[in-house]
Amino acid sequence: MENLGLNAQFWRGRRVFLTGHTGFKGGWLSLWLQRLGARVYGYALDPATEPSLCSVARVAAGLSGETRADVRDAAALSKALHAADPEIVLHLAAQPLVRQSYVDPVGTYATNLLGTVHLLEAARQCASVRAIVNITTDKCYENREWIWGYRENERLGGVDPYSSSKACAELASVAYRESFFRARGVGLATARAGNVIGGGDWSDDRLVPDFLRASQAGKALVVRHPDATRPWQHVLEPLYGYLLLARQLYTQGEASAGAWNFGPREADSCAVRELLERLTQLLPGTAWQHNGSAQPHEAHMLRLDSSKAGAGLGWVPRWDLTQALARTVDWHQAWCQQKDMHEFCNWQIAAYEAALSGPGR
Repeated sequence: MENLGLNAQFWRGRRVFLTGHTGFKGGWLSLWLQRLGARVYGYALDPATEPSLCSVARVAAGLSGETRADVRDAAALSKALHAADPEIVLHLAAQPLVRQSYVDPVGTYATNLLGTVHLLEAARQCASVRAIVNITTDKCYENREWIWGYRENERLGGVDPYSSSKACAELASVAYRESFFRARGVGLATARAGNVIGGGDWSDDRLVPDFLRASQAGKALVVRHPDATRPWQHVLEPLYGYLLLARQLYTQGEASAGAWNFGPREADSCAVRELLERLTQLLPGTAWQHNGSAQPHEAHMLRLDSSKAGAGLGWVPRWDLTQALARTVDWHQAWCQQKDMHEFCNWQIAAYEAALSGPGR
């Protein structure tokens, strides 16, 4: 896998500071980095759900160091980062839910914007740092409800506090890159993924976890926006992109800095109702219904153009939506059967790594 950015020679022993390792995406990324032999130092709050991927897959067991604290605590964050003395920083810690941002807009901005500034400021003062990837979202674009995918040079924006806070984090990254990191030769990039799915996500207000909970309880899932279109992808898809990007930032610095999209193939951007129909085929006897009451604003149409990642990183999606849903259901059923989920996660990562040798989907 040397040409794919996942060779053990590069990652083995590499010091990586990872925020948000107790979350869904952060947990999977931590397991993958551990599998590659990296020395991973995690910084995050306690898991937001019980159960959580962090607990059932024993994410923390393989860490070289761990701090349970808030990114809003600048002093604690700086202390942990300097203690890790990392070469690569991957920033995933966030308040990640649109509807929660309506409940707590101040906390959302404090975490997603100021938390990012705290991280960048700590990295600015740490001489060992050579590459930083700040994970934002596909929702950071000014949504125009058009049918084609947003490119990295499209205007940023956001109606809801979550989307707006992530657009602000993008702007903060640009300011730090141009004001501080460029002169030092440190590569700083932002990464914008689609709607990720996969095993181990128990968050509220996420379609697939909500569906699996309803299915397990024998109830019909109530859906807010069945005709909303989203760029669905398995969680390992963008994580692979983050790994490629981090390695290229480390080796090439400023040449790979900037914003990068990691979204699915166009065919895998589909309406909520289509995704639910596929899930009901995988889990017969399950059902869903539409809640027609007034809801807070959410974007109706979201797509990403990832041609830059294809041309600049050699990144292309490997698992289509059918595979992504099947892997997600397989994971959930394995957990219900009380299998060793640390081993099961590594088995799924190995399956994805095997798919990297193919031409891509």
